[in-house]
Amino acid sequence: MRILLVEDDKGIARFVKKGLLENSFLVDVAYNGQEGLESALGRTYDLIILDILLPQIDGREVLKRIREKRSSVPIIFLTAKDTENDIVYGLNLGADDYLTKPFSFHELLARIRAVLRRRNKGIDAPSRFKVANLILETDGHRVFRDHIKIELTPKEYSLLEYFVRYQGQIITRTMISERIFDYYFDTSTNVIDVHVSHLRNKIDKDFKPKLLHTVKGVGYVLEDRS
Repeated sequence: MRILLVEDDKGIARFVKKGLLENSFLVDVAYNGQEGLESALGRTYDLIILDILLPQIDGREVLKRIREKRSSVPIIFLTAKDTENDIVYGLNLGADDYLTKPFSFHELLARIRAVLRRRNKGIDAPSRFKVANLILETDGHRVFRDHIKIELTPKEYSLLEYFVRYQGQIITRTMISERIFDYYFDTSTNVIDVHVSHLRNKIDKDFKPKLLHTVKGVGYVLEDRS
């Protein structure tokens, strides 16, 4: 899942981005309201974390303009404005949640997951996927093969979840670049191939059937060919 973080404090932005990346989220950061608004309207995000006291455009105005475009993307205010009136006003504007600074990253992460669960309630959003004898559980980021738990890095887990969600479909290197790495990642390097190779060694090397296949010159596909 890709999150947009709109935060002008670069220290807080680095801290939050690092924590989210470690939990397998993709993160874009905007440091002012104008940049945040352009990103929010120009790209697709699963959730936005938005400060209120921002340069150029106030965070509440950013929220208003996003909602005016009939966008229902979940938005969490993360701000130092902590009075009851501030919180009520922010929620009435259309925010899905409101967290005040100083904050615990674990609480922010819990709120992100809760908002995403609420947003996906009633939608076909399974938390457990199975391909042959491979099981991936999105709650807790657990992976098993033949009932053996597989330890993956955050990047490896993100790759596997992407493959599993689109099992049987060819995933190109460009698609991986956009979803797992960065919009401007150089697909001519072998970084993607190296990550996929490491993932394959963990989920396929000691197990049958082999699930992660290379489509020469195109990309990869995860499927049971047995």
